[in-house]
Amino acid sequence: MPLAVRVTPRGRRDAIDGWGEDSAGRVFLKVRVRAAPLDGEANAAVEAVLAKAVGVPRSAVRVARGHTARLKGVDIDGVDLAALTAALLP
Repeated sequence: MPLAVRVTPRGRRDAIDGWGEDSAGRVFLKVRVRAAPLDGEANAAVEAVLAKAVGVPRSAVRVARGHTARLKGVDIDGVDLAALTAALLP
């Protein structure tokens, strides 16, 4: 299941901050991580936060696009849209 994620590195805590929308109307998930954007640390932290939130192994979550950008494309294996939505709703 592909997911658009906007990452805020160097946050106070690792957390999912809800859904956002850009000026073009594209929806993304806002994720904050404590890790710095160095050597893939923030990407690894995003994968861990999403895996925990959705309830899948960390190996099922991977940053597929936008490795060096704030807006990333994340793939989550073994989860359908209904389960993803239920896990990520406040």
